[in-house]
Amino acid sequence: MARPDDARYTKTHEWVKLEGDILTLGITDFAVEHLGDIVFVDLPDAGTELEKGETALEIESVKAVAEVYAPVSGIVEAVNETISDDAASLSADCYGAGWLIKLKVG
Repeated sequence: MARPDDARYTKTHEWVKLEGDILTLGITDFAVEHLGDIVFVDLPDAGTELEKGETALEIESVKAVAEVYAPVSGIVEAVNETISDDAASLSADCYGAGWLIKLKVG
């Protein structure tokens, strides 16, 4: 899976894209591969305020539970309901339809 050139990547294997004041957050193909079969994603509610470095959500696989951290402070504008309903779909397109949350940043 090719990594998009227009995204930035964290040391903890998240990717982000900033469009205006909305930051889209997901996990990399490396993270997906190491997690294995993803069975559940615990997304925050829209309106949740997150601080940089804080756990934004958790991803549960058959191997482990992984925390995804907020790369910046902001307010959750949207969550990917498709991932909530079908956690395995995150593995199919982690850089596109597999985005996790959108944050409104200051």
